[in-house]
This record gives sequence, C-alpha cells and structure tokens, in this order.
Amino acid sequence: MHRRVQIAALAASVAGALAIGIPVAVYAHPSREGRDHYLPRHAVKHVLLISVDGLHQSDLEFYVRNHPGSELAKLAGGGAEHENASTPVPSDSFPGLTAQVTGGNPATTGIYYDASYNHDLLAPGTTSCPANAPRGTAVNYDESIDKNPASIDAGEGLSGLPGSILQLTANARDLINPAALPVDPNTCTPIYPHQYLQVNTIFEVVRQNGLNTAWSDKHPAYDLVGGPTGTGVDDFFTPEINSDAIGFPAGDDWTKDNAATQQYDSYKVQAVINEIDGYDHSRTTKAGVPAIFGMNFQTVSTAQKLPSSDGLTGGYLPGTRIPGPLLSRALDYINAELGAMDSELSAHGLADSTAIIISAKHGQSPQDPNALTRIDDGPIIDAINAAWKSAHPGAGDLIVGGTDDDAWQSYLSDRSQQAADFVKDYLLTHPATGNTVDGSPRTLQSSGLVEVFAGKAAARYFHVPLSDPRHPDVWGIVQHGVVYTGGQGKIAEHGGANSEDRHVPILVYAPGAVRPGVFGDPVETTQIAPTILRLLGLDPDALQAVRIEGTETLPSH
Repeated sequence: MHRRVQIAALAASVAGALAIGIPVAVYAHPSREGRDHYLPRHAVKHVLLISVDGLHQSDLEFYVRNHPGSELAKLAGGGAEHENASTPVPSDSFPGLTAQVTGGNPATTGIYYDASYNHDLLAPGTTSCPANAPRGTAVNYDESIDKNPASIDAGEGLSGLPGSILQLTANARDLINPAALPVDPNTCTPIYPHQYLQVNTIFEVVRQNGLNTAWSDKHPAYDLVGGPTGTGVDDFFTPEINSDAIGFPAGDDWTKDNAATQQYDSYKVQAVINEIDGYDHSRTTKAGVPAIFGMNFQTVSTAQKLPSSDGLTGGYLPGTRIPGPLLSRALDYINAELGAMDSELSAHGLADSTAIIISAKHGQSPQDPNALTRIDDGPIIDAINAAWKSAHPGAGDLIVGGTDDDAWQSYLSDRSQQAADFVKDYLLTHPATGNTVDGSPRTLQSSGLVEVFAGKAAARYFHVPLSDPRHPDVWGIVQHGVVYTGGQGKIAEHGGANSEDRHVPILVYAPGAVRPGVFGDPVETTQIAPTILRLLGLDPDALQAVRIEGTETLPSH
C-alpha cells in the first residue's frame, strides 16, 4: 500500500479508539513546510465535495478529450487535476470515503470495508456481556442495519415515496436498527457507524469552528462521516440505494437498472441544490450554505457493473478502456448534473467563493470486459472449512467472515499463524473455475489469486499489529479481471488493490484560490481532507489522522 511516510511507532489509541480498545498505527510527522503546498490565494467559504463512485482517471481524460465544451472540461481546464491519484486499500466505498474526510488509511481509521468483522466485539442483539462472553462478530454497516432495508426511506414511514424522499430525516441514526449493530463488550451497547471510526473528520472540525455542514450518501450507515462525536454533520440525506426501486420491476433495487440509479442520484442532486440555495436538504428550513457539503454519485458505478441496461451494453468496449454506450450515457448524466450544481452556485454569486472537488471512493475492475473471470467464492470457502474440520476433528468453520469482491479477505475463528497458513496454502494450491463475460467457462490456478498475505504478513500489509482485531487475517490479491460473484451478473467490481480499482481522479476547481494545471505527483485521496481544511482557512492538524500519518495537502506547484 502506497504511503506518503513510513510507520514510526504504534500508539495504544487515538480519540475514538479508547472506547473500543483498538490499537492504531502512528506515522512519522513531517515538517509543516512539507505539508502546506495548497495555500488559497483568496478566501474559500464553501467546499462542494463530489464522489463519482467508479470513476477512473482514464474516464475523466476520455470525456474531457471528446467533449471539450463540457462542464467536466471546464472544471478540468480551470482546476488542479491530479492525474496520479490512488485510493486506499481495500478500495471499498467505506474506506474510500473515510479517507477523503479523515486523511487516514484503514490502519488509522479502523475502517476496512462496509461489511467486515471484528474479533473483539459481540454479536448484534447481545444484551448480556459477561467477561467471558465469546467475542468475534460480523460488522455490517450497509443496508442490513436499516430499520427497513426494502424502503428508500429506510423505515421512516414517509408517504408518497419515492417523490417525498427529500422529506427524509436529517439524522441518519434515526433510520438505523440498533439491534443490527455490533455490541461493545465493555459497555454492552450497540456501536453506531460513527462510533466505530477511530479518528475525527473534516465535518467535525468545521462544526467545531462554528460552520455548518451537510452530506448525502447511499445508506444511513454513512452516519460514519459524522465522526466519533456523532455531531459532525448538521444535515444528512441518506436514502437507501439497495431498497426496492419504486416504478421498476419488482425485486429490483436502484442499482439493478441504470435509469433507476440516475433517478436515485437525482434526489441527492436536488438535496445539494437546495443546500446551495441556503436551505436544508428538504428545502423546508433556512440553514445557510454549508461550509462543507456534497454527495456521491452511483450512476457511473452501476453502468460499469451491469452487463446491459435500458437496451444499452454496460461497461467498456471489448479490448479497450473506452466507455461503452451505457457508461457513455452515465458520464453525460454526471456532466449535466455537475453543470446544474455549478450553475446554481453562479446564480447565487457563490462561484468565486466555492471550491469544487471531484474524486471517487473507488474505481472498478476490470475495464476491458475480455479480462473478466467471475468466480463463485462460496464453494471455495466451503471447501476450506471442510478441509480444516477434516484435519481438526471437532473444530468448527475456520473462515467466519469476510467480503470477497475483487480481492480475497477472510477472518478466521483460529487466529494462529498455522490456521492462516492453512487458508493461504489451500488458496494457492487449488484451481477455481469461473465464467467469462460471454458465460464461457474459464479455469484459473491458485483460486484466481496472484499473492496471499496470511497472519503476520496480512498485519504487515496493512501496517497494524497482529493483535489488531479489525484487519483481515488473510488478504489475497486477485489475478487481473477476477471478480468473486455467483452467476453471470456483474461485469466489474471494486474492493481490491488493482490499479483499476485505485486510480481515480482528484480535481480541485477553485479559480483564484488554486492554480490550475495537470499535476503528476503521486498522491492519495487521503490528501483531500487536509486540503479542504486548508482551503477553508482551517488547520489540517486538527485532523487526528493527519497528525498520525503526516498526511500532506495536495501539491500545487
């Protein structure tokens, strides 16, 4: 994993970690001179942060080159474009956004995936917590914790959905079922997403300086970005994307049809426009334009994943990284919606005082559909567990948690090096048969993996002590194009360490405050967080992850 600095030592805790007892990494602290490149030339009062999930740097370059009069071309031409930017590993949405709003990688933030595992916590629903209670549980901060995952309002009970969705509560925690949350053994209470985060966020820093904040995302679980205090975001808007898509085929959620995803994203765009107009997301209360606000788009991500939708072929043209028909339409949609936000800023005289930052929580792999191999990981996990129980009579399952998208990550009931090596050896010595983009069978050696880090090696990979209860016990890098999924559904995924998962844009548009140009320095999306604070005239060192990792502001030469 790329780091700006090397680990210097390990700390017992930072704020937010003590309550859950999690050690975190500590990094060398560079000089102030080495981190203050991004100094605004005039006051920036607002920052609009946009994550276009799935967007690659190559997508941005392709679109600007082929649409020179577009909104994206305007922003790229007038902004600082960091063309060599990477997300953290794992390249999942949860650590991807966490990086942008904290300045930290998973070792520091404690956030590895939206669906992960923790060896020190108790199962959801636990109400009795004796000292000898068995520990270890899935930590799922996705739609499964909603009060009603099937409804776009996550169980608030709004009438007239989906048209009334903008009336959704501004407090994401009101939509979360506490019985679905992991339990802290020390307090015997559920752990909300914001409490699981080990360091503070830009939203908390901005709020502590007397300014207001807003954020919109795809699950109520993004309560996470409010930070350990839970007070960072004044105005949350978190309609559930994996709910039943009203007006579309029964059983489909908003990600199963790209037109549905666009409709869903448009609700969040309207929320942002309402905030630009000085209201809260519902347009019912005058709140003032937030100092930091924004949203994520899902339209590009579903256009990359779906084989087809709305009569258009998804993904990229075979043998290339050129967007196909569905993805081209999705990029046009993003361009138009960004233009609408930019126009609204101009209409209110806010263009000169608002910085627009565009990046992505993650990319997607593979881009070339010819490289795709879909492998069902279920039979592999079952076979490993069966082999373990055969070798250890009376033992239970060895693999007890993990999410495999285009990486392999396993959490084990036995955390010994012997057990971790058992999984590694099995993975590397057994072939796996999957299917290609056209459904043809394809067999790959080593379970579709090129490298596996087990036990101590996995801890070293993530720069954490072996005792850390959050990191995967076994972490595997896939062969290019491998996606662990059943059937013949998706044609791309994210979550791994592939460059196509990680190579995303960072575009900072702030005329008069940031010098435009294309910058090739290797940077990370963690650098967005301190840059936002610097643009607002606030101290990047107010972020705990910035102090721990020595995260620099983005360079502007």
